[in-house]
Amino acid sequence: MQLVCPAGNLPALQAAVDAGANAVYAGFRDQTNARAFPGLNFSDDELRAGIRYAHARQAKVYLALNTYPDSASLSTWQAAVDKAADLGADAIIAAEMAVLDYAARRYPALPRHLSVQGSATTAPALRYAYERFGISRAVLPRVLSIQQVERLCEKSPVALEVFAFGSLCIMVEGRCQLSSYVTGASPNRHGVCSPAKFVRWEEHEDGTRRVRLNGVLIDTFQPQEPAGYPTVCKGRFQVGAEVFHALEEPTSLNTLELLPRLKQIGVAALKIEGRQRGVAYVSAVTRIWRQAIDQLQTDATHWQPRPDWQAALARHAEGHQTTLGPYHRAWH
Repeated sequence: MQLVCPAGNLPALQAAVDAGANAVYAGFRDQTNARAFPGLNFSDDELRAGIRYAHARQAKVYLALNTYPDSASLSTWQAAVDKAADLGADAIIAAEMAVLDYAARRYPALPRHLSVQGSATTAPALRYAYERFGISRAVLPRVLSIQQVERLCEKSPVALEVFAFGSLCIMVEGRCQLSSYVTGASPNRHGVCSPAKFVRWEEHEDGTRRVRLNGVLIDTFQPQEPAGYPTVCKGRFQVGAEVFHALEEPTSLNTLELLPRLKQIGVAALKIEGRQRGVAYVSAVTRIWRQAIDQLQTDATHWQPRPDWQAALARHAEGHQTTLGPYHRAWH
């Protein structure tokens, strides 16, 4: 299985490659990718240097062009496809049909991966993208059980990539309306949940910190409580007489214990989430998953997830908590 790791900037790309990533995924410094945070992503020169660095070490670079343009701005996404091809990217990761169509017609030799933003959760959806746009891989949304992934591996005409570790999205990626409901800016069109210009932190005399999104209070943190990236889905809200994480607790997906099964059912690539995270996260998480995959390859019969791997991954998880998420459904 290929290990695909996040690269929010050039140092993170280099750290991922050095730690054993088979491929990294990155974005341009604009709204064509779904992590359009200020100070993140790549200029043309940085990406050129990153591709050169990765290729010299037998690693690949995939360009995330995975947001949804409107008709008036489609030329920006087409220009991003042009740049990806010109710079020597190994594939583009796209969701919008017009972007995939343009890439297929203009650069048929440039591999096209269907983004998780494309929300393809059925064999007919995968088959359509393969027949219409010639995709060679699809990234599955983080809403499927392991049994559903297994059935898709049996029926899919293309290689499948699944999220293995990182922030867990409870929505069917590509269809989240929460951030746009509060801010008017869709994360799937503007490239980010909770755009920075709408986020306001308030510090109070008692040491508590409140965070608002476009004026809407979405959480209050106690003085020593870790505060993560504020999103509506992971906020705490008053429901009846209780205040709690009404939609989702801050926790990270961790599928390490499923690694042998993911390999057995034919998953082609494991994706680590976290282009918004720093070099320390990228380096540590990549190194652990590299060791786990290599040891599974060497001795599948006796392979077990090591406690030190799990402990290290937990330290880099949201809220220092991990879960199998929808991969495990007791009722399924």
